[in-house]
Amino acid sequence: MRVVLQRVREAHVTIEGKVVGEIGLGQFLLVGFKQSDTTDQVEWMADKVVSLRIFQDDASKMNRTLADVDGSILVVSQFTLYGDVRKGRRPSFIDAATPETAIRLYERFVQLLEARHPGKVATGEFGAMMDVSLTNDGPVTLVIDR
Repeated sequence: MRVVLQRVREAHVTIEGKVVGEIGLGQFLLVGFKQSDTTDQVEWMADKVVSLRIFQDDASKMNRTLADVDGSILVVSQFTLYGDVRKGRRPSFIDAATPETAIRLYERFVQLLEARHPGKVATGEFGAMMDVSLTNDGPVTLVIDR
């Protein structure tokens, strides 16, 4: 499982011009799965994401969690996180989970985030062509693998 996490001031996802998910201050997550991933990885990642201290305190140190700043989460599925470009000119997605596996893990990940985080958890639409807009705060971007 791989997550690209961005600390954002705001973010939203649109499909065919319609906003399907949006947040203010919080975390924007691109989430990808590989075929061998299990719910163990998903549970670990949900715990990790909500407990990260990546928001600034009064001394401008990254000491505050998502809950501390009353932040939100926007989750977008992104199978291309497992695109392999080491050979050739076109990415290979052989390591990416099948849609059947990925949607099950994605939905479980969102459920766990909702259970572990008291604030808003918004999503894109699994498998859809989406337009994403965000304002990265910092910028702060982390790649988390499990």
